[in-house]
Amino acid sequence: MKIAAVQMISGPEVAPNLVTAARLIAEAASAGAKLVVLPEYFPLIDATDEARLAAREPFGNGPLQDFLADAAARHGIWLVGGSIPLAAAEPNKLLNTCLVFDASGRQVARYDKIHLFAFNKGEESYDEAKAIAAGSSVVSVETPFGRLGLAICYDLRFPELFRAMGRVDLLALPAAFTETTGRAHWRVLLRARAIENQCYLVAAAQGGRHPTGRVTHGNSLIVDPWGEVIADMDKGEGVVSAELDRARVAEIRTNLPALEHRRI
Repeated sequence: MKIAAVQMISGPEVAPNLVTAARLIAEAASAGAKLVVLPEYFPLIDATDEARLAAREPFGNGPLQDFLADAAARHGIWLVGGSIPLAAAEPNKLLNTCLVFDASGRQVARYDKIHLFAFNKGEESYDEAKAIAAGSSVVSVETPFGRLGLAICYDLRFPELFRAMGRVDLLALPAAFTETTGRAHWRVLLRARAIENQCYLVAAAQGGRHPTGRVTHGNSLIVDPWGEVIADMDKGEGVVSAELDRARVAEIRTNLPALEHRRI
């Protein structure tokens, strides 16, 4: 079965980002993808705190969730909705949430980003905890592609999260890695997570210079259970896709039963 990652360069206004996302989802589906992963913050990125808070939706109801459900049903695909802002318990914060929809458009999984990014180097500074509330639950879900584990961006640096998912056949990682950290660590961390969990990994990223001037690393890619990058791109909008072979997962786990050898 074919899986795909969508790469975008989203801006701070929702409407044009949804037009782009719809076009790229359709492109992936037309090429035969049965599971499509969108990037983190696909509906808006680098918006003001006020704009992001205004875009929050209650879980289960809202135009962003309707967009994802409709796209999944229209194309008959499983859709991993990157991340969207959902309402948090704290009135001045949001949840950075990844939702999964099945091929009928039914929402089947929800993951709220647990690890919140902070970085400070000269003029480049980020602190997600100022506006985002951290999630607390590890999430994986059964799909026609095997068991799918969910993580978002900065989560990639915390291997214990992925171990806590149990045995998964596929990991989906929507992201908006900075150019600074992505250039240094993105690819090696993605390959490591695939290797140590002996599963496929599809990473859908923001990738390029955004209207606000921010530069994200891009390099959306798909990794196989042996750690080989089997599809990738650099920066810019686009789609990367590859075949997922569950027999490949089984073969690698049989040849090198590392998951059976765990003692911690």
